[in-house]
Amino acid sequence: MALIYSAQLKPSKIDLLREWVPGQSWVGSTDTSGLEHIGAYRFDDPAGEVGIETHLLRAVDGTILQVPLTYRAAPLVDADAFLIRTMDHSVLGERWVYDACGDPVYVRALATTIIAGGSEATLEFANPDDAREVTTHVVGSGAAGSDVPEIGAATCSSAAEGAKISAGTTELTVVRVVDPERTSGGFTLTGTWPGQADPAVLASLRIA
Repeated sequence: MALIYSAQLKPSKIDLLREWVPGQSWVGSTDTSGLEHIGAYRFDDPAGEVGIETHLLRAVDGTILQVPLTYRAAPLVDADAFLIRTMDHSVLGERWVYDACGDPVYVRALATTIIAGGSEATLEFANPDDAREVTTHVVGSGAAGSDVPEIGAATCSSAAEGAKISAGTTELTVVRVVDPERTSGGFTLTGTWPGQADPAVLASLRIA
């Protein structure tokens, strides 16, 4: 369960994304001059320390981009290459925002969700008046109770298919530019959101 606070953020999440995403090589020729936020989903950190949230953005030409982020109360050691910037959270204080593909907590959460047939985290609002309808849903193709390999140190690199993450015997691909017609063998994470009623592949996993 993800606890959502009623808070002011500086910069806002959409401002942070509009600043960072256009400079990433994986956007290719996509026109990112007017990114629109269309959905988001969260995973739980079992330790309750790291916020894990993936954003879906629509570009000017209709292309859907997927951007996973993690929010931390202190810098992640040896992860400077994945640090996007810091953010001021009016309740939690300064937060370090990372490209989640380089954060081992996200990698473990994603792998677990996929292999164990999980879904997005349930949202709990610190202020019930802030409660809102959840419109983005994801589901892993595995089965509840399945064994999840040990996920330790991970490496992340860019590829045409998306972000390629290697963690021991587990290899994940996180789709950056979403193609609703994309298919993938093996384990997958698929999602739906406003305007996308048919499940689209958002990530895939294989065990070497």
